[in-house]
Amino acid sequence: MTLKDPTFPRLLDAGESGLVVEFGDGIDETANARVIALDRALAAAAIEGVREAVPTYRSLLILFDPLVVDRAALAGRVRALETAPGAEAAGTLWRVPVLYGGAHGVDLEAVASQHGLTPDELVALHAGALYRVYMIGFAPGFAYLGGLPERLHTSRRTDPRPKTPPRSVSIGGRQAAVSPPIEVPSGWHLLGQTPVRSYDPGREKPFLFAPGDTIRFTPIDAGAYRDMLAAAEAGEMVATPETMPVPSSAGGAHDA
Repeated sequence: MTLKDPTFPRLLDAGESGLVVEFGDGIDETANARVIALDRALAAAAIEGVREAVPTYRSLLILFDPLVVDRAALAGRVRALETAPGAEAAGTLWRVPVLYGGAHGVDLEAVASQHGLTPDELVALHAGALYRVYMIGFAPGFAYLGGLPERLHTSRRTDPRPKTPPRSVSIGGRQAAVSPPIEVPSGWHLLGQTPVRSYDPGREKPFLFAPGDTIRFTPIDAGAYRDMLAAAEAGEMVATPETMPVPSSAGGAHDA
């Protein structure tokens, strides 16, 4: 997929009450930026009959009431919103603490050995990268991240685990992830745990991360982890947010 690819965006039906706007065919930051821009523009437009929009890596699923808004009319509004220039919203940079290895990251040593690294070298590489939140899915608050250093690209496990610890920080393929504060099945490799609760239904904003945000991991020791976990479970914010600057570009909301 390229910026000049005439096949994108394309609109696809998802049953009688779903419209998929597809911007690409793979993991691509530019396509994802367009997804997020359209999601925000659609929310601002407040089109009657639109029930929900779900951003993914490369497409936006729009759920609507066909008795309120006609599919063809909605498609026309969506195309107009997608092509209209607009200011790109700044995302949030989250500094997320992680306790790597040991019982908190049972795959750290094996993954390091696979890549000819020491565990400390792997942690330095993993924590030294800047990750983009591409989408939230699979489980409430499960954040899919791009930006994993190529040296750490690792095929997923051949024997997925039916349960993995809550708040795990993991990698799989060319992706990284932060798990929600519940046990979930996974075939990804577990590098550590964070005290951060990416999902909390008791918060005013239940989902901490949003598509378009960025994450940088900070290694912490066991003592800091225990203290931060207790604070997080008491409702305190233990991830540090910072506003990211909006990149200047000629393409406006269409550029990452």
